[in-house]
Amino acid sequence: MLTRRTFLKASGLALGAATLPLRAVTPKLQKTVLLQCGWATKNIGDIGHTPGTLRFLEQHIPQAKLILWAANTNKAVDEMLMKRFPKLEIVKGSIAGKDGVVADAIKRSDFFLRGPGMGQSTDFMIHCGKTGKPWGLQGQSYFPDMVTGPGGAERIALLNQAAFIYCRDSKTLKMLQEVGVKPPVLEWGPDGCFGIDVRDEDRALARMKKHGLEPKKFITIQLRTHSPSIPGVDDNRPQKLNPLHPTPQNIADDTRRAKVYQDLIAMWVKQTGWKVVIAPEVNKEMEYNKKFIYDPLPDDLKKHVVNFDEFWNADEACSFYARAHTVICHEPHTPIMALAVGTPMMHTFSEFHSPKCWMFKDIGLADWAPEFDATPAEKMFEILMGIHKDYPAAEAKVKKAMAFVEARAAAQMGVLKGVIGA
Repeated sequence: MLTRRTFLKASGLALGAATLPLRAVTPKLQKTVLLQCGWATKNIGDIGHTPGTLRFLEQHIPQAKLILWAANTNKAVDEMLMKRFPKLEIVKGSIAGKDGVVADAIKRSDFFLRGPGMGQSTDFMIHCGKTGKPWGLQGQSYFPDMVTGPGGAERIALLNQAAFIYCRDSKTLKMLQEVGVKPPVLEWGPDGCFGIDVRDEDRALARMKKHGLEPKKFITIQLRTHSPSIPGVDDNRPQKLNPLHPTPQNIADDTRRAKVYQDLIAMWVKQTGWKVVIAPEVNKEMEYNKKFIYDPLPDDLKKHVVNFDEFWNADEACSFYARAHTVICHEPHTPIMALAVGTPMMHTFSEFHSPKCWMFKDIGLADWAPEFDATPAEKMFEILMGIHKDYPAAEAKVKKAMAFVEARAAAQMGVLKGVIGA
């Protein structure tokens, strides 16, 4: 029979032990992760990377202190981030900045995490190498010239110094594997925007009321055009995705693709009588979508189409997309936000814009990602009506894709957690 004395003895708590001094317990030092992100405010995708990646970090490494090195934010974005992540520290500037704010933040961190993007910057890799700071890449895509051509070998050597590299599309992953990029971990991982959970319900509902929109009775559309990101400034990249002076072929491509969307709009309105919203992912496209899609529509269709004339933040967009029937976009991050809020989507992609278009195939949604130039409006309408005719099945499909995304995000954050010893 277990008596109090035998219980205390078995527990190592012999009588009188309570009078012994307790051993001091040293708490684990809090780990700090610095996230470099926030590339632009003119694009809700570039805005959305940041809260989405921060949510993944907060969920899977809740004990970590988070510092955001924001490349480009504004007052509204800062307020949105601080509302959602009140303990977040935000720093701005450059590594070489005379005030030393960014360099100090990197020094104070235990790990440098480069957020999702499409770029070839190596300054942070060099800096971390010189200072001995471990670093990794989350949700990256690259054009081939990152690892080929002049300087390619040097950049491969830098990439090999990463603690891990997670590519957001399988094509980038395969390319890096084939050229000999071999960090300790090189795998597929979701774009951080998939993790977005910020909302602005009031603004979204006010916008819907203003335009007479009913929940789940409208679709959204946005075309990406060959037009400058900044008025008067040319694209300095060799791909010239945003040329200051579009070529005749560029304009022909934009016109042809816009006509596909116009035909899709006409078929949707005829079949359902519901509305279409030309909703922007990129600020600069508001002008060109009006020019290429809305203005040429006949008057009887225009009364069913809403063309937004004011830009928005990612939180309002998410609340709005949660009430859309289906989100259709030539850009990839509007469809990602739709999936994050449970809404079916179509990504009418052009691979010319980058291999990130393969993200949707990688998560099991290839049939919702038709190649723009190879898919006539009739086929796009068939895909859209497949969603419409069995909407619960489409929503279940979204949940399945997002479950895979969340599992891969958890795996990636588990690796990061192991690296920093959290």
